[in-house]
Amino acid sequence: MATRYWVVSLPVQNSASTLWNKLQEEISKHSFDTPLYRFNIPNLRVGTLDSLLSLSDDLVKSNNFVEGVSHKIRRQIDDLERVSGAVTSTLTVDGVPVDSYLTRFVWDEARYPTMSPLKETVDGIHGQVAKIEDDLKVRVSEYNNIRSQLNTINRKQAGSLAVRDLSNLVKPEDIITSENLTTLLAIVPKYSQKDWLSSYETLTNYVVPRSSNKLYEDNEYALYNVTLFSRVADNFRTSAREKGFQIRDFEYSPESHESRKQELEKLIEDQERLRASLLQWCYTSYGEVFSSWMHFCAVRVFTESILRYGLPPSFLACVLAPSVKSEKKVRSILEGLSDSTNSGYWKTEDDGVGMAGLVAGDADAHPYVSFTINLI
Repeated sequence: MATRYWVVSLPVQNSASTLWNKLQEEISKHSFDTPLYRFNIPNLRVGTLDSLLSLSDDLVKSNNFVEGVSHKIRRQIDDLERVSGAVTSTLTVDGVPVDSYLTRFVWDEARYPTMSPLKETVDGIHGQVAKIEDDLKVRVSEYNNIRSQLNTINRKQAGSLAVRDLSNLVKPEDIITSENLTTLLAIVPKYSQKDWLSSYETLTNYVVPRSSNKLYEDNEYALYNVTLFSRVADNFRTSAREKGFQIRDFEYSPESHESRKQELEKLIEDQERLRASLLQWCYTSYGEVFSSWMHFCAVRVFTESILRYGLPPSFLACVLAPSVKSEKKVRSILEGLSDSTNSGYWKTEDDGVGMAGLVAGDADAHPYVSFTINLI
């Protein structure tokens, strides 16, 4: 599937079918690997020249907005599929792959009546896409909030012993709590463990001999428990800190541990539910936005063609997907099929606005209407 297309319109001198046949012949002869399709645009309501000029000022900005939303949704789909390790499914509009929808475009009269003023159609498309973008922001924010909570929990469980949650590392039998005794948890630098084992019993009075055991070790620290009389716990903390050992505040509670476990399981379930829901919404909404974008492109071709070639509307609109190596040749073919006097004028237009200024956003000066559609 091509991902980059040109939408162009050529001025018709005699008949559109004659020009179409000539274009097909030239492309087949000189650039046979370039896909070529008719881009069927109905007779839209022209209005006044002033209204077209006014509309052309907004066409590029609105096109960039609609195109941007479509790419934003596509990137979101890729991100969501990547989380599950899946490959992005074919993007469609009502079951039709987007490249086929573009190359076999048919105007949706029910959604966009051809007798409506062009500005009304453009404003309607912009409004629909803006609503979808707002909905996307809300849905993504909700999903990212759950992900953020899970990431916070995962960091606590996977981080250094100095900061991570210890509840998964400590068993009930590692903790002694009675009226007089308490168990503290010490974070000992990995290479200071001998120092800890030789000194913890003397950091203060009333430390239970041989009560310290290693419970866990990571790349930086080791986790030890130690049992002592409750009344000297503060003195022990102070002495341990002076020797470079950190005493972590910890209270073992089976109920709290189970509650945290259930909370984590619920967050995981919520994340997957929101991911699946958001993914389904993105696939559907991408189709809606892409359809709106192609209708917008049709309005843009129609408007720019009238501003370029005049009234009544007489132009041939088509879609091409040339390879990079074929672009120069295809441009030459299109130019050759355009009005020759116009062609010379456009090629030498270096200063001033001239007719080029009537066609919004045409950065490259061609003697025909042309703009690019990037699907990704």
